[in-house]
Amino acid sequence: MTGMTTDAGDLRELTVGTGAGLVAGTGDQQLGTDMVLNIGPQHPSTHGVLRLKLVLDGERVIACEPIIGYMHRGAEKLFEVRDYRQIIVLANRHDWLSAFSNELGVVLAVERLMGMEVPERATWLRMALAELNRVLNHLMFLGSYPLEIGAITPVFYAFRERETIQAVMEEVSGGRIHYMFNRVGGLKEEVPYGWTGRARAAIGEVRRRLPDLDHLIRRNEIFLARTVGVGVLSAADAAAFGASGPVARASGLDLDLRRDDPYLAYDELDVPVVTRTAGDCHARFEVLLDQVYASLDLAEQCLDRVDRLTGPINTRLPKVLKAPEGHTYAWTENPLGINGYYLVSRGEKTPWRLKLRTASYANVQALATLLPGCLVPDLIAILGSMFFVVGDIDK
Repeated sequence: MTGMTTDAGDLRELTVGTGAGLVAGTGDQQLGTDMVLNIGPQHPSTHGVLRLKLVLDGERVIACEPIIGYMHRGAEKLFEVRDYRQIIVLANRHDWLSAFSNELGVVLAVERLMGMEVPERATWLRMALAELNRVLNHLMFLGSYPLEIGAITPVFYAFRERETIQAVMEEVSGGRIHYMFNRVGGLKEEVPYGWTGRARAAIGEVRRRLPDLDHLIRRNEIFLARTVGVGVLSAADAAAFGASGPVARASGLDLDLRRDDPYLAYDELDVPVVTRTAGDCHARFEVLLDQVYASLDLAEQCLDRVDRLTGPINTRLPKVLKAPEGHTYAWTENPLGINGYYLVSRGEKTPWRLKLRTASYANVQALATLLPGCLVPDLIAILGSMFFVVGDIDK
């Protein structure tokens, strides 16, 4: 808006409105149009306590600085004063949507350092439960992500399927989120009689009903308009930031540890790796959705194998468990990407050092590249599509 004023006989022009490309002020006293805006750190805004410091020109993002640490609980230091049984309860909480997989990585590292053989039945049960946990993780994002960009209905379908899987997970472990079912040397206890049949029935039910969610959102016109071509992460950038899991595979990085560096007994399965090449928000959503179908099939194959096996579910251990002096590194294909566990022992009952390499920490770094140039409404679509848990960043 331009206003004309008369002051001592001369005319003066003043620009008082600002938008993309406009500058407020007069003469040498012009004001820049850039505005610094904080998204977060309030919890309802951004998947936990994350802060994004944005520089905006109108509604366009010029720069983004992710600021983390608001949820830091010092888990890695707490590991150093707790024995190898107690650290499991801490380790399963940094990514609260992948608790079983978090536990699994820790016990695999301890077992590798101790040179311990785990009973075969426990190995296949671990794989079945890990795949069910993967399905639970993905269903949470498949429901919450559309919700963030205006689609309310999908979350009800996603949680219907989550409850079906959580019922069998709760039956076997007693927990709905923090299962505490892994132990060094195997699992906590034998599964209830008939549990594998009930788990298989739950898998069949979810598989039959999953197309309801799929057809509702995958090709929805509004959802496509908000996600296709938005927030493109190239394969080169994904690799440079150390991204992994569904985020990286949506950009064309064909990497999955279950196939490429198998642990447990994944080398005995044909693990389908879901990839896309577009690298945009929609590709990331599709990878997550199609991975649910794949994980349901893998979990069913593992349960079939469990039914053919007999024997113990864990290894008898001494009352005080001490890992021998040395160090080892174990990594797993967690639901959100690669998790690494670097364990250093000095022969005591507690780790000297246990360093976590978490998927969310690496994935969220890419926001600094993805967000500049986008509009504020697209910012929410991009943020949700990176599928991170803030506790997994801050630890």
